[in-house]
Amino acid sequence: MKVKAVDSVIYWDSSAVLSALVRDRHSEYAIESARKKACHLISSLVAAEVNAVLNRMNREGHLRDIFLEAALDAFEAGPWRLLRMEPYPSDMVSLARKWPLRGADLWHLALAVRLKKEDLPELVMLTFDQRLQAAARGENL
Repeated sequence: MKVKAVDSVIYWDSSAVLSALVRDRHSEYAIESARKKACHLISSLVAAEVNAVLNRMNREGHLRDIFLEAALDAFEAGPWRLLRMEPYPSDMVSLARKWPLRGADLWHLALAVRLKKEDLPELVMLTFDQRLQAAARGENL
């Protein structure tokens, strides 16, 4: 993967992207991170999770139609570059033994580990999930 010269490479998980799109206690930090001169990466899993959460919030009455459309537009226009990659199964096996993560979080961690090992040693992970954050720190992300 070729990346233009930037200050950093940030892999965003779904919690971080959602905080940039819908106001919560992490929004200020997420928005500040999105403004950084960086290569901002998301996976197709993030795209699926973000769309699922935003539309569920709308169906359940927590996000009005106009705000759903604004959030979806902001997601599409955001700084993120969509990766069409997946983690290695062997990394998921070894990381699952080390870290108590849910399936999607394990997937995000394993993909970030792959990217860091193979192409992007400067990669960091942005997440607001405490367990995933601890695992990312433990993997030097």
